[in-house]
Amino acid sequence: MKGMILAAGKGTRVKPITQTIPKPMIPILGKPVMESMIQLFASHSIDKIVVNTSHLAEVIENYFGDGHHFNVQLSYSYEGEMKDGKFISKALGSAGGMRKIQDFSGFFDDTFVVVCGDAWIDLDLTEAVRRHKEKGGIATIVTRNVAISEVSKYGVVVADCYGRVTSFQEKPSEEEALSTEINTGIYIFEPAIFDYIPAGQEFDIGSELFPALVDNDVRFYATNMDFQWLDVGNISDIWGVTSEILHGKVPGYPIPGTQVKPGIWVGINTVFDPDNCHITPPVIISSGCEIQQGATITGPAVIGANCKVETNAVINKSLVSDYIHVSGSAFVENKTVFGDYFISHDGYTQSLIEMDAIHMLKDRRTSQPLLSHHQGQGVLFSQKQEEVTVTK
Repeated sequence: MKGMILAAGKGTRVKPITQTIPKPMIPILGKPVMESMIQLFASHSIDKIVVNTSHLAEVIENYFGDGHHFNVQLSYSYEGEMKDGKFISKALGSAGGMRKIQDFSGFFDDTFVVVCGDAWIDLDLTEAVRRHKEKGGIATIVTRNVAISEVSKYGVVVADCYGRVTSFQEKPSEEEALSTEINTGIYIFEPAIFDYIPAGQEFDIGSELFPALVDNDVRFYATNMDFQWLDVGNISDIWGVTSEILHGKVPGYPIPGTQVKPGIWVGINTVFDPDNCHITPPVIISSGCEIQQGATITGPAVIGANCKVETNAVINKSLVSDYIHVSGSAFVENKTVFGDYFISHDGYTQSLIEMDAIHMLKDRRTSQPLLSHHQGQGVLFSQKQEEVTVTK
């Protein structure tokens, strides 16, 4: 079968991380979220896949290449142009991106699956396609139910007793929502869908295509399925998803490394003596790290690849991305450390420079000394901005 992965968005709700990597490349326990989607496609014999790209497209294309390492064939549809030597993104929307591919090559010549590149799922795609064909409609949305407090984040689907969609609301308020059944961003289409997508313009699946199908009384179905779904919709979701996995709430999600003690996983080429550090699981320490004796790591916590954590450093319920050097006088609590940024679990973001903390947390590859004119000081990093203090 053929499939498409939507990967052209700017990821504005996931800034500042998406300033350097596109949203589908956000790592969950070290693996880009889109990689898991490609592997799922391959496991269900969906092995011819087009990915629409735009923002930081080269990061996606350079990582996945032609797809042969994943036993699939990959092609890319770039949405934008080069001007004065720079790539200018011009995303066409989810449906517009589909139409661009179809107009170029007629790629979608039979039933095909379209998914968003920013979620991890373990859906039985083979069963979803079977249900779609059984109904005989032009389109099928895979849906699931959420709490009423969550409906404003998603497209809400209303279907009749036969599963035919009668109404579609894009991110309604709790008061306006007609259902708690939501759109998961997983779609199955027939080529006839392109009769309802205008050419050469921006057009969205959820807010424009689906309402148009309802208005035109097109046979269009929802199928509610039981599966795990981790959606990286905004910056705080990165920690939320990571924490759920570490707490064992996502059965089947692969944990990297070797479990050296209950709840403690360690990658290869890592210098770490668990008997001489203060480790409270669940904790993942990735490959190539140096964790010095006397360091304290309290889970749930993830230490990214090639990090260094000095003696007396404290990392509590936090996610530290790759190549971070944590000073022995640093106390990191309830944070995601990504490059030059410090992100609270509620999404509040500051740069290390703004916090005058660059001497405490910096890129391990730098040749500059970690402590300079701040010798002897420590930084307390806590949940709220007003609690960030410098102590002697």
